[in-house]
Amino acid sequence: MAAAEDVRVLLVRYPNGVAVVTVDASGQKHGMTVSTLVSLSLDPPLVGFAISRERSLHELLREAGGCAISLLAAGQEWLAQHFALGVPPIAMWHGVGTVEGAVGAPLLVGALGWLECSVEKEVATGTHTFFVCAVKRVELGEDVPPLVRVRGEYRSA
Repeated sequence: MAAAEDVRVLLVRYPNGVAVVTVDASGQKHGMTVSTLVSLSLDPPLVGFAISRERSLHELLREAGGCAISLLAAGQEWLAQHFALGVPPIAMWHGVGTVEGAVGAPLLVGALGWLECSVEKEVATGTHTFFVCAVKRVELGEDVPPLVRVRGEYRSA
């Protein structure tokens, strides 16, 4: 089996889109940056992403049963960093522009677009859970270049 460090060194060279997954679990709103978002199917529309079982979003997503995904645009590096740092709940939404989505989860203002989803399946994968989500609603946002992460840095594509 390949060494974890060898896999990390190679994959850090491969660019990934950056998104923030948000939930509203019984009034508790939370968000987390992900770079694992993938399109799984167009018919039916399905997307997926991985969340570490140690992250607080993991259980909140299970409780909520759904989420909103804001696909970040170039220039939103600060949002990616903010939601990647595990900000305490009291400061999570300070200075962050949002609108409430149809399922209550916050949508981040200025994004490329938003997906609102229900969790359809969970797959245990090492230290993470891969969540398969059915897309219930799509909304287009800014028509600008996307934010990507490559070699450990945020850049525009």
